[in-house]
Amino acid sequence: MSVDTRYSLDERSLDRGLVRWIMKSVGNPRISVRLWNGDEFRVTEAPPVACMEFRSRRAVFKLLRAPSVGFGECYSEGLIDIHGDFLAFANEITAAVTQRDANRYYIPRLKSLLHAARPNSLSRSQHNVHHHYDLGNDFYKLWLDERMVYTCAYYDTPAATLDEAQVAKLDHVCRKLQLAPGQKVIEAGCGWGALALHMAEHYGVEVIAYNNSREQVAYARERAAALKLDDRVTIVQDDYRNIHERCDAFVSVGMLEHVGLANFRTLGALIKRVLKPDGIGLIHSIGRSFPNPPDPWILKHIFPGGHIPSLSEMMSVFEPYKFSVLDVENLRLHYARTCAAWLASFEAEADKVADLYSEEFLRAWRLYLAGSSAGFESGTLQLYQVVFAPRGNNDVPWTREHQYPRAAESH
Repeated sequence: MSVDTRYSLDERSLDRGLVRWIMKSVGNPRISVRLWNGDEFRVTEAPPVACMEFRSRRAVFKLLRAPSVGFGECYSEGLIDIHGDFLAFANEITAAVTQRDANRYYIPRLKSLLHAARPNSLSRSQHNVHHHYDLGNDFYKLWLDERMVYTCAYYDTPAATLDEAQVAKLDHVCRKLQLAPGQKVIEAGCGWGALALHMAEHYGVEVIAYNNSREQVAYARERAAALKLDDRVTIVQDDYRNIHERCDAFVSVGMLEHVGLANFRTLGALIKRVLKPDGIGLIHSIGRSFPNPPDPWILKHIFPGGHIPSLSEMMSVFEPYKFSVLDVENLRLHYARTCAAWLASFEAEADKVADLYSEEFLRAWRLYLAGSSAGFESGTLQLYQVVFAPRGNNDVPWTREHQYPRAAESH
């Protein structure tokens, strides 16, 4: 390894010391580090999975000031580069941090409560949605599946493709809701309309779907018209808090993360008001195994206003209104695989993404997708599907057999 002879031994020792301290603070991951002068060393004796290059001393000080925001911004700006398998690097860093934090609980819980104290107003929610989801449908078309499903897929067979797994997820949700022809369904936060259209086309229900994103709403309406489903699927550009129709089934897939903990009771009250006494509901959400505030870089640059809840926090949607929780399923590893598939598709279109936006945008989203997959792989993140019903509704399934038709057919 070459070393700049103009670079004094004292300077090199100080820089190495600072970087080693940073690496220790994140759990001593199995990586190597390369400094701006070409000096390279391993963090541990184990073979490194990738090399993290500091291209400027400024990156070291940014990480010292704010590790998460500092790393995200330094990587996005090109002050830090990663050589080798980027997903392997993200998995290693995330696993190291997760292991370091294994015995921490009360401080993250307090930080989570403090973060969640600020409610998302109607105007703030609109701004947050616009920041992430109104980047342009052409951007998301580059790397999502053909139905534009931007939530966890369900790999019901090991060989399933992303497209197949997303259809399997749509059916998995519909079976859990036990949809029947003629029912009315309300969907809160419908994305590009894939679930709403699937429910209407394959289960014969009427759907009213709410979404704040103008880009997604325009696309969903076009798809409904093209499939001749616009007589059964109504896409409303509005906030979930303005839902007023009564329904047989209530479903929300991937919206709770944007609601904000301070508004969970508001959501619960709304569901109690609109869901019929013999109805059933499902909420699908990224979650945590214990309360913890969101990653600061994600909050600042990717999902402003977001909060990823623990199960105990999610219960504030259900418990104040005495809903019966019927089923909780965790699809964590399915989401790790989904994000990895998105990342592969994203990388295949990297040049187009950079042309549409910028190299900095490309690098930020690469980090977001890889970091998300790593979060689910390590157990830092969970994916919960919670099925619930109004108290006293006895028209609910006795077993889970309806959820797994292939297993039922094999007996």
